[in-house]
Amino acid sequence: MPVVPVSPTRPRLPAWFKRSLPASAESSETNAIVRKHGLVTVCEEATCPNRQECWAKRAATFMLMGDHCTRTCTFCDVKWAKAPAALDASEPQRLAAAIHELGLRFAVITSVNRDDLADGGSAHFAATIQAVRAAGIACFGPSAQAAQLEGSKAFAKDVMAEAGVPTAMAHVCRTEAELDEAIDALGPPYVVKDDGLAAGKGVTVATDLAAAVDAVTECFDGRFGDAGARVVIEEFLEGPEVSLLAFVDGATVLPMAPARDHKRAFDGDTGPNTGGMGVYSPVPGIAVEDYARMVEILETTARALHADGVDFRGVLYGGFMLTAEGPKVLEYNTRFGDPETQVLLPRLQTDLAEILWAVAVGRLAELETPVWSADVAVSVVMASGGYPGEYETGKSITGIDDAQGIPGVIVYHAGTTLAEDGTVLTAGGRVLNVTAFGADFPEAIDRAYRAATAIGFEGAFYRLDIAQRALAAQPVAE
Repeated sequence: MPVVPVSPTRPRLPAWFKRSLPASAESSETNAIVRKHGLVTVCEEATCPNRQECWAKRAATFMLMGDHCTRTCTFCDVKWAKAPAALDASEPQRLAAAIHELGLRFAVITSVNRDDLADGGSAHFAATIQAVRAAGIACFGPSAQAAQLEGSKAFAKDVMAEAGVPTAMAHVCRTEAELDEAIDALGPPYVVKDDGLAAGKGVTVATDLAAAVDAVTECFDGRFGDAGARVVIEEFLEGPEVSLLAFVDGATVLPMAPARDHKRAFDGDTGPNTGGMGVYSPVPGIAVEDYARMVEILETTARALHADGVDFRGVLYGGFMLTAEGPKVLEYNTRFGDPETQVLLPRLQTDLAEILWAVAVGRLAELETPVWSADVAVSVVMASGGYPGEYETGKSITGIDDAQGIPGVIVYHAGTTLAEDGTVLTAGGRVLNVTAFGADFPEAIDRAYRAATAIGFEGAFYRLDIAQRALAAQPVAE
């Protein structure tokens, strides 16, 4: 396994960087970051009881969570979650100016989950990072150009071709004529993908020509909005899937532990693709050479982007297929993955804030390889009935407190909202990530499903086979 070089002078956090635990976040992915490690921001002058002392010091980080800012005062632990008008996350330039005026020195700009990144959210996310960085503030997050690695599958294919990264043979189609050419070249089964972001649902595995044509027609007819303006037709790859995320500050890559997502909606990997119905980490059965090859592929990709002048400072997510010829890339994301983050970061023993700071200031090569807990983690996604198709929202959720009373269980909110009376309601397709930790997979799986059983809302469904593959496989790849 590759080892990241170690420097005797590590980029320790500056003296002004202090931390405490913020209130819960809006997305499950971001929630996992703050629940485990805690990142802080400066309190707002008008609402903090200790505003005179705190405002005078004015040193903190800033975490943006979708359209909300969850903050904990750096110096007095006052917690509150409503973003003031001066920190309106919907206007990147104004937001950057407000952060600069507050004297904040480090920003961690996190995306919301994949469902919200579609429909223009990705461009807004990248624009926010660009505006904050242009204001002279150290920032964790990919530039707009780097974010295209996730935002456009055609762009990602071009990068992989240039870098010699193994991936599925693909054709980018804009017309029916190009579609006919791609179908003739590849043969069934066909993998049909919209070019842009479609909340993890714009992928169809078509077993025959008619199904492939139907899938392409849906893309061209606007089912996925602007994402379907171009369609990528790929060859079908066979093998187990693995997610490998890495911190990247340019050319330096610091890999995380592997995780395995479950993309299909129903048991036995059947049904339509989704943004992810469950995940586990670590992943037993990965050969050491396959892990090393995946790390090498991420390093090759990062170097190619860096050589082209692309500013990538954030997380590079690699979705891999372990084929008979070795690992091949299925997709790239440019953020903490959802639901992978919910099992990865709680296992991380290394100081996350130190890693994020090193990425933002370009000193990642000076860090040691991250240390991971020996515990295993399993996360089961509870979804709204009808997902990933049409579904209803506003359903009352019960049993969350009971579920979190089970040892080792954390329930992350993904698609929820609060009613005026404080009732938790469904507000999305993927509603909750029920995550459990244990000394081994049988214990973690049992805890996760006991917790899921304790939670209820109208139309709720979840897969019953998450992490079953892990029970029979060994050894564990870290």
